Amino acid sequence: MLTLSFLCVFAFLAGLIDAAVGGGGLIQIPALFNALPTVSVPTLFGTNKMASAMGTLSAARSYLRRVRIPWRLVLPAAAAAFAMSFVGAAAVSLIPAWVMRPLVLVLLVLMAVYTWRKKDLGAVHKPVQIGRRELLIGVAIGGAIGFYDGLFGPGTGSFLMFLFVRFFAFDFLHASASAKVVNLSTNIAALSFFIPSGNVLFFYALPMAGFNIAGAMAGSYLAMRKGAGFVRILFLLLVSVLILKLAYEMLR
Repeated sequence: MLTLSFLCVFAFLAGLIDAAVGGGGLIQIPALFNALPTVSVPTLFGTNKMASAMGTLSAARSYLRRVRIPWRLVLPAAAAAFAMSFVGAAAVSLIPAWVMRPLVLVLLVLMAVYTWRKKDLGAVHKPVQIGRRELLIGVAIGGAIGFYDGLFGPGTGSFLMFLFVRFFAFDFLHASASAKVVNLSTNIAALSFFIPSGNVLFFYALPMAGFNIAGAMAGSYLAMRKGAGFVRILFLLLVSVLILKLAYEMLR
């Protein structure tokens, strides 16, 4: 029971952070590896996805009540992300992590610097008109992020938020809400592999899902109450942690 309690505490924290700015896996996955050292890696990832998918669903529902999501753009992006996450998962053995880490690290640094220097980036919600060009960009973003999530994963929510802000002039709050819908599709795609293959420990996953949902409700409430400026600060903090984590793994 001590192990389960430990995992549930971290599931709550992961749900809270993930609902606001993404990156809950930074908290939940290391907790699983620490608490269940003898369990296989695919099963740990499957258990994580089961818990985080429930939290993402809860966060998406909370945002839907208060934030207007441009479904004409987000749904095609989510569909592309769903499909390409399978392709990314299949390519895991072809592109090792040591190749991905330096590339992702550079992208995260560029993204952090760009967001820091552009003080007004994501501060005001003035979305562009959604035409054919924007739809194609949305599908490309969804496909690329879906592939990345299936292949490697860290920072998926952060990349999605940044791209929605950069290309469609969303504020960080609306970008976070839209990212949750796309992220949910990649989680469902992953679970459609992990559950049938028996890589989910339901004894841990279901209680963790409950605490992840509670954290997601708290995180989405904070994000909507505090607004885009608060989410922007959290976003920069999370990206900074991601940069330090990846740099540490490369040096080690």
